[in-house]
Amino acid sequence: MMNTERKNSLAAAGFLLPSFFGFAIFSIFPMIISLCISLTNWNGLTALTLFGDPGAFFREYFTGLRNFSAIFSSAEIYQTLGNNIYFTVLYLPLMLLTSISAALILNKNLHGVSFFRVVYYIPVLSSWVAGAMIWKWVLSPDYGVISAALAIVGIKGPAWLQNPLWAMPGVVLASVWKDMGFYGLMFLAGLKSIDPGYYEAAEIDGAGKGRQLWHITLPLLSPVIFFVVIISMIGAFQLFPQVMIMMSPDTAGPQGSTMVIMERIYSYAFRYFEMGYASAISWILFALIFILTFIQMKFQDKWVTYDT
Repeated sequence: MMNTERKNSLAAAGFLLPSFFGFAIFSIFPMIISLCISLTNWNGLTALTLFGDPGAFFREYFTGLRNFSAIFSSAEIYQTLGNNIYFTVLYLPLMLLTSISAALILNKNLHGVSFFRVVYYIPVLSSWVAGAMIWKWVLSPDYGVISAALAIVGIKGPAWLQNPLWAMPGVVLASVWKDMGFYGLMFLAGLKSIDPGYYEAAEIDGAGKGRQLWHITLPLLSPVIFFVVIISMIGAFQLFPQVMIMMSPDTAGPQGSTMVIMERIYSYAFRYFEMGYASAISWILFALIFILTFIQMKFQDKWVTYDT
C-alpha cells in the first residue's frame, strides 16, 4: 500500500515539477529580485550586478527602507490610492449589475441567443489599445457619440476626458464595456448550474420573478459573485492600459484625476528611471491587494452560499 502511495506521489511530482519550475523562474524569482531592488536607489540603466557580485551592488545602491519612507511621506501616494479606490467603487457595482443582467438575458431560451452571446463577448477578444481608442472617440466632447446623443435632447455633454470630475467615470465606462462579457460568461455558467427545480417550487408557491431572483438566483449565484468580486477588484487596482491610452501620460489625466498605482509604477520605472522607487510602490500594491483579498476571504461565510 505504501509503495503504491509513494509511486502515485512521485508520478504527481513528475507532472507538477515543470509547472513549479516555470512558476519559480517567472514569478517567485522576479518577486525576490524586485524586493531586493526596492531597497536600493538603482536607476534601471546601469548593469545589474546582483547576480555576479551582490555585495558590490548593495554597497553602491542600498538605501534600506528609504523608498518606502519617501512614498508614504508624499501626498502623491494618497491621491493615487484615492483614485484607485474611486475607480473601484464606481466600477465594481456597475460591472456586477451589467454582467449579471447580461447573463440573465442570455440565459433565456430565445431565438438567436447564441449570436448575442458571441456579440457580448467580442469586446473581451479585442485589444485594450483598440477598445481605448474607440472610447476616446466615443467620449470626445466635439464629435463623440455620447455628446451627440445628449445634444439631441438639449443637453451639452461634458468634456469627459478633459474634465477632472468626469475623467475617471469615462475610464469606468470603457472598463465595464470591456469586461462585461468576460464576467457575464462566468455568471451565465453559474446560472446554468442552478437546479430548475427551485424555480418550479417557487412558482407553485406563488413567488414572482423578482422574489425568485432575490431569494433563489442571487444566493445560489453568490459563489460566482464572490469569485468575480475578488478578481475584478484585483484587476481594478491593476488599472493601467485604458488610462495610458485614453489619457495623456505626461499629466496622468486632468489634474492627476486618473493617476493610479500601476501608472505610477510604470512612470517611475521607465520614464523617470527610479527603479527602486517603482519596485517599492509595486510591493505596496501587492500588500494592499493581499490585505483586501484576505478580508474578503475571511468574511465570505457571511454572505456566500455554497448549497446548490
